[in-house]
Formats: sequence, C-alpha cells, structure tokens
Amino acid sequence: MEVKFFAAYRDVTGSRSETLPAQTDVLALLRLVAERWPDLRAQLLTPDGGDLGKDAIVMVNGRHITHLQGVTTPLTEQDVVALFPVVAGG
Repeated sequence: MEVKFFAAYRDVTGSRSETLPAQTDVLALLRLVAERWPDLRAQLLTPDGGDLGKDAIVMVNGRHITHLQGVTTPLTEQDVVALFPVVAGG
C-alpha cells in the first residue's frame, strides 16, 4: 500500500511516500509507521498507542478516517493512506 507523508512528516521520513505492507486497519498501519520512524510516534499515536494522536490527520483514499471507521478502518494493498500533521496558522 502507498503511504503519503505531508509537511513535517516528510522531514522525518525523508520521503513523500513509501510503499508499506498492507495492515489490517489504520491503527496497525500507524503502529508500523511509528515503529519504522520513532520520531513520528508521539504525533501519530496516543501515549498508550491505542488511538490516533491529537496532532495527526489520516485520510484513506481521499476520505478522512472520521468519515469512515476511524482507526479501525480496514485497509488493503490497493489503498492510499495520507498522513498530515495538524497545522495552525494565523
């Protein structure tokens, strides 16, 4: 599956996108990403690793996961997941 990284996440991963093995759901994918790039763990996951962190936005095939099944949204090899940091400006 393709995982796209945006903004500061690109700086951490050094890449716009990576092909990663499909995981059962979004939470499993976030855990895999956090394992591969430990500097992203605090942004992507809650401290216990059981939910999406408050500083991350996840989209699957262009749809925000809050409009799907949240972190339990199932994934397949054909899915494209986009990871965005929450950005504030003014």
